[in-house]
Amino acid sequence: MKKIFNINGDCKPDLHYMVDMSEPLLQIKKMVDAGQYFTINRARQYGKTTTLRALEKILAGDYIVISLDFQLVSDADFDSEESFAAAFSREILDVLEGVEGIPQEAVKELDAFSKGEIVNATLSVLFGCIKRWCGKSEKKIVLMIDEVDSASNNQIFLDFLAQLRGGYINRDKKPTLWSVILAGVYDIKNIKRKIRPDDAHKVNSPWNKRVSNESGECLHSSDDCTWDYKAFSPYNIATMFDVDMSLSKDGIEGMLMEYEQDYEIRMNVSEMAGQIYDYTSGYPFLVSWLCKLMDERVPERDEFFGEKSKAWTKEGFLEAVKILLAEPNTLFDSVFNKLEDYPELDAVLRRLLFEGKEIPYVLGDRPIEIALMFGFVRRMGNLVVVANRIFETLLYNFFLISSGMQQERMFDEALKDKNQFVKNGRLDMRLVLEKFVLHFDELYGNQSQAFYEEDGRRFFLLYLRPIINGAGHYYVEARTRNRERTDVVVDYGGEQFVVELKIWRGDAYHTRGERQLSEYLDSYHLEKGYMLSFNFNKKKEIGVREIAVGGKLLIEAVV
Repeated sequence: MKKIFNINGDCKPDLHYMVDMSEPLLQIKKMVDAGQYFTINRARQYGKTTTLRALEKILAGDYIVISLDFQLVSDADFDSEESFAAAFSREILDVLEGVEGIPQEAVKELDAFSKGEIVNATLSVLFGCIKRWCGKSEKKIVLMIDEVDSASNNQIFLDFLAQLRGGYINRDKKPTLWSVILAGVYDIKNIKRKIRPDDAHKVNSPWNKRVSNESGECLHSSDDCTWDYKAFSPYNIATMFDVDMSLSKDGIEGMLMEYEQDYEIRMNVSEMAGQIYDYTSGYPFLVSWLCKLMDERVPERDEFFGEKSKAWTKEGFLEAVKILLAEPNTLFDSVFNKLEDYPELDAVLRRLLFEGKEIPYVLGDRPIEIALMFGFVRRMGNLVVVANRIFETLLYNFFLISSGMQQERMFDEALKDKNQFVKNGRLDMRLVLEKFVLHFDELYGNQSQAFYEEDGRRFFLLYLRPIINGAGHYYVEARTRNRERTDVVVDYGGEQFVVELKIWRGDAYHTRGERQLSEYLDSYHLEKGYMLSFNFNKKKEIGVREIAVGGKLLIEAVV
């Protein structure tokens, strides 16, 4: 039986097409070999569970691995130390069933805890048992806990972290767990964001202690204190985890080569891997979903019917992107839920998407840290950018139809005009610009420059959205995003259109922009490009014209 592309649960090498994980697993194993305690915090469906399962197999020869999932521990098990000790012991015994080399004394003690037979079974008593086990074990013991943040909204969890920290600090005196790995979306430093308001007094995490001066005063400026989790300092036992878990272009290429051989089809593997990476930035779930769509759904479309080889082309890929952005899934649901739960994300994402602002990464900036934690954005050098093209288009669409934007008059005008723009399945981008110029000048021609700088891009995308909806999509090229220039790339009917949006800064600047766009078109193998300039000169001449620059045809619109 051939493998499949998996988007449900963890990926299994024998069943699913996977990118080779050898390099990141080797880096993580080195951390374990060094006896480090650390957290693996990544966004939803970023391969955390798959990574832990693969790591467990690698470590099994050298260590006894206790691999737990806190989603399997019920809320009631966190009602008291005794109930947690019993549940924790049951989970340990379950995963170690059949494992050789476990001292019988440890098994008997854990069994007694699991059955509630230990008097005063506090966490300290439980960890005393674990330490005795570590002292007698022939192999070092590694504890891995997945979905750890599912249990982070209570005092028992914090006390559990305190026991881990105490054992780590005293490891030179008494044996303890060799390495501990906690995996989840929320970092331990962000535990306050999961604790109920009435439990706010419980946030002094012993895993990542608060940084304070000699008087015990918090050194952070914000009342919503964050933890000094990255520094190697006496306040912290957790080593910074900086292993890149995104999938590389080369890794995606290797996976596609295996698929190509299994199905005996022909595709340009390098080009396809590049397209997948360009749109996903290696986000594991998005990579698998796009591949699954090209394997299973795209061949069912009329224009590809029954031919897998045709699905694994640029046209098939763009069809997969269209399907992905049009249908709900668990990852997108999570994105929308987080936008609702964390209103501070709204302003950050709007600045990135519509205002063309470069946002520097500043440690401790709460909205930025939240956006990073949930995978909405990523760091590129010292700047923060939207995580990938798929998320960018998803967020553009969300903001354009929310907060009353869909009722904007530009949107209404586009709906009225939309049937004019597509002829024989092809989008007439010149006509789109011509109509946009007329409507924009009529509706907003008397607005101030500040209005244009902040809203010009938004109004063009708002106008474009209903025209291409259901048949195409767009994204903003990150390489050109700034307050003066933004390139919107539109995919429609297998064709690409590059539209440069810019603020008019004089004739010399405009001429230089024309040359830049002409050269930029080469990277897309296009002979025609489009430019939309927002001109604040009262003597400007609005309209659309054609010019030839550097062997390219440019359609320029001025409004």
